Amino acid sequence: MNALPDPTATRLAALAIHPVKSCGALAVDRAELVETGLDLDRTWMVVDEHGDMLTQRELPRMALVQPSLRGSELVLRAPGMLALHLKLDTVEAPTRVQVWDDVVKAWDMGALAAQWFSDFLGHRLRLARFDPEVERTSSAQWTGDVKALNTFSDGYPLLVANAASLADLNTRLAAAGHAPVGMARFRPNLVLEGLQPWDEDHLHEIHIATEGGPVTLRLVKPCVRCSMPDVDPATAETGTAVAQALAGFRADPRMNGGLTFGMNAVVVGGFGLTLRTGQAVALRHAFD
Repeated sequence: MNALPDPTATRLAALAIHPVKSCGALAVDRAELVETGLDLDRTWMVVDEHGDMLTQRELPRMALVQPSLRGSELVLRAPGMLALHLKLDTVEAPTRVQVWDDVVKAWDMGALAAQWFSDFLGHRLRLARFDPEVERTSSAQWTGDVKALNTFSDGYPLLVANAASLADLNTRLAAAGHAPVGMARFRPNLVLEGLQPWDEDHLHEIHIATEGGPVTLRLVKPCVRCSMPDVDPATAETGTAVAQALAGFRADPRMNGGLTFGMNAVVVGGFGLTLRTGQAVALRHAFD
């Protein structure tokens, strides 16, 4: 295995979890790596009365729902709403929900959570929690011999982004007369610092040195972007500037011309270890 000669040149600059799919991000300085990615990431999901997934694509105001963790509770806050407290070890009734093409067993979080989301978002909604007994796997077309498990993520356990790529995108946005955007719009779990812009496109694996041993992540599929990077996470206002900027240089032939930013990743080794911001990252490129 050939790593870059100076593994300290790249580091883990930021970590984020998104406890409720498509709601606000929670920046953390440490996170446990579990079979489905970062612990508690995309563990809950907003669904309609039929159990179908809803995201910022349909309801941009979901971006304004901000999570925090307090002891044994997930606390959700939104403008004009009292805080919603959800116990991490409590669910209500079994249910079934649909996330993309997958129909899976889940747990309904009860009437109070349903009313809270319905009141804030203006639709009749429920909140579901992923059933940990369910094995929802990523596409073997991209993961190969790695059996990658997911909660309510779009299809892969982790999303890895590059700080230098965002800086390059913001330079292009500025040249077009637009304000810069933050990384939160792209909803990654891990942000790397010390790479060249768009170098993540060519990475095969990253190896992160943790106190308990090495973590190995394989970057398997470019992340095709939808309308969500054009939702301002601070205001929920929508636009087109990010998509227009990406369209000028990020149409990826591997993804049939889809506009890509970041790489979907799977866990090869290191389950149960703790990732921390600042940890050194060694790189293995696809051509090594």
